[in-house]
Amino acid sequence: MPAPVSVVLVGVGGMGAVYIRELLENKDGGLFRIAGAVDPQPNRCQQYVEMRTMGVPCFVSLTDFYRNRMAELAILSSPIQFHKPQTSLALAKGSHVLCEKPAAATIQDVREMIGAEKAVARWAAVGYQWSFSSAIQALKKDVMSGLFGRAKRFKCLYLWPRDESYYTRNEWAGKRRDAEGAWVLDSPVQNAMAHDLHNMFYVLGKDRDSSAEPVEVEAELYRANAIENFDTAAARVRTKEGVEVLFFTSHASNGDKGPVLRFEFEKAVVRCDSRTSGLWAEFPDGTRKNYGVPDTEPMNKLWQSIAGVRDGARPLCGLEAAASQTLCTNGMQDSMPDVRNFPAGLVRAVEAEGKRRIVVDGLDEALENCYEAGRLPSEMGVPWSAKGTAVDLREYAAFPSR
Repeated sequence: MPAPVSVVLVGVGGMGAVYIRELLENKDGGLFRIAGAVDPQPNRCQQYVEMRTMGVPCFVSLTDFYRNRMAELAILSSPIQFHKPQTSLALAKGSHVLCEKPAAATIQDVREMIGAEKAVARWAAVGYQWSFSSAIQALKKDVMSGLFGRAKRFKCLYLWPRDESYYTRNEWAGKRRDAEGAWVLDSPVQNAMAHDLHNMFYVLGKDRDSSAEPVEVEAELYRANAIENFDTAAARVRTKEGVEVLFFTSHASNGDKGPVLRFEFEKAVVRCDSRTSGLWAEFPDGTRKNYGVPDTEPMNKLWQSIAGVRDGARPLCGLEAAASQTLCTNGMQDSMPDVRNFPAGLVRAVEAEGKRRIVVDGLDEALENCYEAGRLPSEMGVPWSAKGTAVDLREYAAFPSR
């Protein structure tokens, strides 16, 4: 049996705690050993005592870890603004990388990370878990084979209300930059629903590990919460192959709905109604092909990365595949650099189970109507809407572009 893969965990709160729990539940399988944990406050992790009992050393920074130690795989669950420097450092020190989504805040950062990856015989995966699922891989295989014919239009609606604690859980939530001035661009499109925007590009990718490239985006960005960036967005994107991609999302909705997907092809329509409904294709003759529920395999990204260190297989979703989401998100921010506030008369606070959240009256219905019609709020004549500027992404060098 091969030696266990040595792993360093960067960030032990939030998503980092999910990785640690998964690893500790499978620690007797002989597939890995935890070489270290990196976090300024490691004791906030629920599994901290268990890790210390196992003899896992803790470090304040990744630089401290690499000073005297090494790991074959670095798992990065750190804030967005640290993805580029930590990925570049880990690659330079000889580690493969599994970096949580998004790849980075800006496209120039992602391109630097790709350069760092190409300079060494290592790879960097990005943790968009749907990309590593058997459901998406089976769907993508059928798309690439031409089973559905040419792709025409992809659209997604995702309403996921968040309470006020979501925006106070750290110092960068809802911010454009952090306290040191680094770009974060935290938003539903960059964080919670980044998966869903990325997934549309990924399914359209010509290869198993690639994404379609966005070439133009027009976005409308809105805000109800007391944050710097937006909590609600609507966007129309066009890919290099001419596919229209529509995305509607909000954290200020009243209801929880989605992801609702409709991927339109010449010969079929692929659909999904919720996190648990699964994916299926519907053909004109009434037949249906089911692909399963992508969310049932959220940690495939971890185990495939560990296996990839040993067998040399490159990740199903790497930096280049993840770059489309970052490029599109940057373009969306440029399309409407001044986020538009919802009218105060439509914004209200709702309290339930001791939690307070901000909602916008009529928002759910407005975005649902936009999704069904395939049009942006300003095109539907929604009173609070404003039109964004079309942004050309073909020669997009860096964010912000102007």
